[in-house]
Amino acid sequence: MFAVHKITGLFSPAFFFCAALLAGSMQASSCNAQTMQLLPTTEIAIGAQTVQAEVAATEASREQGLMYRQSLLPDHGMLFVFDSADVQCFWMKNTLLPLSIAFIAGDGKILNIADMQPQTEDAHCPVGPIVYALEMQQGWFAGHQIQAGQTVTGLPKP
Repeated sequence: MFAVHKITGLFSPAFFFCAALLAGSMQASSCNAQTMQLLPTTEIAIGAQTVQAEVAATEASREQGLMYRQSLLPDHGMLFVFDSADVQCFWMKNTLLPLSIAFIAGDGKILNIADMQPQTEDAHCPVGPIVYALEMQQGWFAGHQIQAGQTVTGLPKP
């Protein structure tokens, strides 16, 4: 069994505000500022490379993920933190940026890395149970010679 995250359909007041803006021909970026959550950040490391990561540790923040973002700063990403190890799959619905995702076990070991195309509903899944997933600009891991088997340090506790 697996869960697909970054699911749309959060029917909050902000969702309805967004829907009204979009219906009025406003751009999605106008809507973003209204619904984007302010998430805590943490610095993690993979070898000598450091990353500033927003921490998505609640169901709502994991569902929102990086949807509607139009850019990421260099060496910045989003770290998804789950309560327990499980097979957690991701998709890119409403995500405008091409991303790469590292699936990370509870001990910090990267199990596998996948590239994900914007605005698709293809499931991207880890090869085993994970507690963390790190999304970065597509190609970031390859560009820094980071691959499965390496360890991420500085991860917050679930």
